[in-house]
Parts: sequence; C-alpha cells; structure tokens
Amino acid sequence: MDVIAERVIPLPPAKVADYAMDWRHDHEWTQGIKQAALTTEAPGGGFGVGAQVTRSAHFLGKRIDYVLRVEEHEPPTLLDMRSVAGPFPMHVTYRFDEHPEGTLASIRIQGDASGYYRFVGPLMAPMVRGNIRKDLRDLENKVSG
Repeated sequence: MDVIAERVIPLPPAKVADYAMDWRHDHEWTQGIKQAALTTEAPGGGFGVGAQVTRSAHFLGKRIDYVLRVEEHEPPTLLDMRSVAGPFPMHVTYRFDEHPEGTLASIRIQGDASGYYRFVGPLMAPMVRGNIRKDLRDLENKVSG
C-alpha cells in the first residue's frame, strides 16, 4: 500500500506544522487515534529524530497499538516516521510546503498488511486514503479555529 492525500490549507506552513507535528494533538485530528504518548525521547531530549510515539487506535473494529519512530524531523516542512512495533510495517510522512494560497499539506502512508489485516489488504488503500483526506480536513479545521 502506498497512499497520498493533499490539501491546501490557507495558513502559513509554520502554523500548520506546529500543530500537526505535536504528538499531543494526534487524537484531535487523526482518524481513529484515541491516544498518543511520547514513550521515548529523542537523544537530545523531547521530540525529534529518534523519539518514539505510541499510538492507540481503532481500525476495522479492532484496537491496535503501534509505535512510530521519528526518522526525519525538519520543522516546518517534514516529519517522517516508521513503525517499530505494531500489527504491520508502516511508514508515515507529513509534508507542509509553501503554496501561493498558504500551505500544501500532504500525508503519505506506506504499509504492508499482514496477519489479521491480510484479508482486507486490497480494501485498505481506499480506506486509508479516505481517512487521511479526513485527517487533512480536520487538521485545517483545528488550526483555523
């Protein structure tokens, strides 16, 4: 699976990224996320490359817990994370690029469904695409409000 969604948000990239890159807001704008916790700080402390965030979510009626490790953190443009624990391998990339109308926000999710999720693998890409489109809409509403 390799899914991308984009949305132009009429605000500066720094404002959008500041909110979106803060794991404490994950449950407010990311579909299915019920809670998130910084479980490992970056080597220099806090959130950054090497930090790990544990997320609890509901997907297809089942609770899943997974840990994302920050691979790249270049505010206000890029946050790149890879799963180090969870039901299937996942790579999540958030980008916030300048756009004539504000910010071009994009989310890319790459993953490989296995185990319980292998049966719904062909349906996952459209479901995930719909969810991340909603995420971007909700992100715009949160940072605009």
